Parts: sequence; C-alpha cells; structure tokens
Amino acid sequence: MAVRNIIQIDEEKCDGCGLCVSGCAESALRIVDGKARLVGDVYCDGLGACLGECPNGALRIIQREAPDFDEAAVEERLSAEDPAEARGLKPLPQLACGCPGETVRELTPVGSEASGDGPALASALRNWPVQLHLVPTRAPFFAEADLLVAADCTGFALTGLHRDWLPGRSLIIACPKLDDARSYQGKLAEIFRVNRIRSLTVTYMTVPCCFGLVHLIREAIKESGRSIPLRLVKVDVNGEVIEETVEKAA
Repeated sequence: MAVRNIIQIDEEKCDGCGLCVSGCAESALRIVDGKARLVGDVYCDGLGACLGECPNGALRIIQREAPDFDEAAVEERLSAEDPAEARGLKPLPQLACGCPGETVRELTPVGSEASGDGPALASALRNWPVQLHLVPTRAPFFAEADLLVAADCTGFALTGLHRDWLPGRSLIIACPKLDDARSYQGKLAEIFRVNRIRSLTVTYMTVPCCFGLVHLIREAIKESGRSIPLRLVKVDVNGEVIEETVEKAA
C-alpha cells in the first residue's frame, strides 16, 4: 500500500452533528454511535471536501498507508443505495397510529387573561402540527408563508418568542442533533419546492451542534431550486439574541 492523503477524525472533537456526512460526495463517512466514522479507506479520495463542513475542526487530512481510492467501488456503493440515502438522507418513518394530533389546523392567535399584576400573555401560534417530523409537505399554512424554522431549544430559551418572532409566521420546529437531520433536509427541500415560501427565519442556539440546522436549511434551499430570503437568528442560553444576519435570495 502506498502512503497517500486520507481523512482522519478526532473523536474528542466530534459531536456527531453529521454535517461532514452530507459534505462527502463519495458517501465515505457515516455517523456510528454518535461519532463520524470512515466507512472504508477505498471510498475516501483524500481531497478533503468535508473539512469545511465540521463546526468543531474534528476533521483533517493526514498522510498514511492506505489502499488506493477506488472510484469503481464508490460508484458501486452509491448505485446500490437509494439516491437519497447515498447523500445521507433517509425517508422519515410513517407513524402507524393515525394520531389525531397530526391533523392539520390553521389557528387563530389568541390572548390569555392577565395573571396577578403581570401583563396579559398571548399565543401567536398560527398552525398545527409544528414538529417537522409531523408536518405535511403541503399545508394551507405554507401557502405564501413567512416561515420560522426554530431549533427546539430556542422555544424555551428565546425571550419574546410569541411577541417578536411568531406573529405573522408559520412555524416548524426541529432538532439537528437528536433528530435525523439528513432526512429533515430532504423534507424541507420538498416543502420549499412545492410551496411558495416568501421568507425564511431560522432561530438556533449558540451550541455548536445547533448550527447544523442552519447548514441543512441552506442545503435544502439549494436542493429545492427555490430562491428564498434567509434570516439567521443566533440565541444564547440566557435567551438573548446575540447575532442576526440576513442572506439574500440567490
């Protein structure tokens, strides 16, 4: 075996976010037991396209003895998989229960009674369901929508969520760490493709794995072929917005 460039993964730095998996066109990386793993040396071309995807710097290119990169083996591997799965996307399982909680509803935001000396509170929620796993790809609340995609934790941490961020927006919630983020990318791409989304706001936490939501949103927009203005809102664990950026529609 010759000495050549190949990927090395620092398990101490890897948090299993899976961004590198989406960035590897050869499908040489997988998340196994919460860590990125190299499936096989022959599938890694050593070019390092995945390096820029890792928010923690857990990947690097080293030189070591390894079998030659085998393009034919890569093609065989990819052709044997479902095209979505080859990109790290897996279809979301269908729930068998037919749960009434999945029924699509458009809601009318309502206020609540004031309690004691505190001000009255109001819910600005306009749609149900809100969990990305449960929302259909077509729904009336997606038509001409200003859409808020919120990382799960921001719902608990973000000060003024109902007051400042939900009014006038349809809502989807998701966790890029604990949910199947790569499947979510495919579903979001379909939502963007079959509905006219006017604008997209993403709220995410400062913790590194949460930035995965931003990555999969960007990739879903590309995959959909749509042009959607994107606003990114970073929230710290004290519930304060610490950074806001706007990305113009491509």
